[in-house]
Amino acid sequence: MKNNTVFINRERLRRNFADLTAIDSVSFGERAMADRLTKELLDLGFFVQEDHAYSHYGGNAGNIYGYLKGTLPGPGVLLSAHMDTVQPGLGKQAVFAEDGTVTSAGDTVLGADDVSGIVEILEGVRSVLESGLPRRDIEVLFPIAEEVYCKGSKVFDFERIRAREAYVLDLSGPIGTAALQAPTLISFTAAITGKAAHAGFCPEDGIHAIRIMCRALADLRQGRLDEETTLNIGLISGGEATNIVPASCTCRGEIRSYSHQKALDVLEDVRGRLRRTADEEGAGFSLTSSVDLTAYRVEEEAPVVKRFTEACESLGITWTLTSTFGGSDNNNFLRHGISGIVLSCGMYEAHTVREYTRMEDLELGAGLVAELIRNSKNN
Repeated sequence: MKNNTVFINRERLRRNFADLTAIDSVSFGERAMADRLTKELLDLGFFVQEDHAYSHYGGNAGNIYGYLKGTLPGPGVLLSAHMDTVQPGLGKQAVFAEDGTVTSAGDTVLGADDVSGIVEILEGVRSVLESGLPRRDIEVLFPIAEEVYCKGSKVFDFERIRAREAYVLDLSGPIGTAALQAPTLISFTAAITGKAAHAGFCPEDGIHAIRIMCRALADLRQGRLDEETTLNIGLISGGEATNIVPASCTCRGEIRSYSHQKALDVLEDVRGRLRRTADEEGAGFSLTSSVDLTAYRVEEEAPVVKRFTEACESLGITWTLTSTFGGSDNNNFLRHGISGIVLSCGMYEAHTVREYTRMEDLELGAGLVAELIRNSKNN
């Protein structure tokens, strides 16, 4: 594929995708992937650093950062795709069909989330360097542990980043799709503390923590609360044995909203409702929570968006601006003053063993990366 005078090497792209998807790289186990990407960036002439993100979580690799000085004046660009995959992600193998579709063997995820983004970045950069054409300063960040609430980029030292614009290749759908908005995500664990008693001889002496938790949750509205907010209780556990009145019960849930304040308000509503029920039953109550992602919205007039749409138009790619209700490392970029948007890298049915991509998407995605590297217009 030719992007004006930039040549995207389809066969090299295919080989690199097969090689990288074959690397086991589940969250907190990204060591082999980090080593491979470090070598690739060094071979391309990047200055490369690996941080100590693993020390925060007990993993075996850190975030990989690279910088390559450009030949054009003006602002540089940050490109990012995460290194980790979800389970089942061990022993992956890319299977290439004659029509260009790429799947796993059917017993694991493919790993297109996010190897598609990684190979498009690497091939896009490589093709521009081979062309000898002028280019912007390039920074890359390959974080660990994105699949577990973006823990890698959460502890990255953003003082290293020079670019004020970023493209995160981590969205499902056809090339040309970009998400400008993402939600706050709050996770929480609530606990009811009751009193144990023998379930046969003296159940009336106990305080049934599971029953109290179920009563509280039954009165709690869940699912889609409004057009921009959801609440879900996903896990519940408690008790010791069938002949013991359970003395404890915990539940774990999450809240998502495009409004950060609304997400906080829902959390307080959950806390209040569970506490009131516990008080009425003479039980104890506690709740812990963490804000894993903070909501953002990038305006359509922002330079980072205009550069994207111009790049698409120059390549004849139909572009679409949308929102996502999932998080990405871009949530953390925005928190640190970097205006970023999330681009589709041509992955489909991610997080399932039916996951797939297409060579056409990988090729278009690499060409789009190349165009973004070359576009130095000040919008």
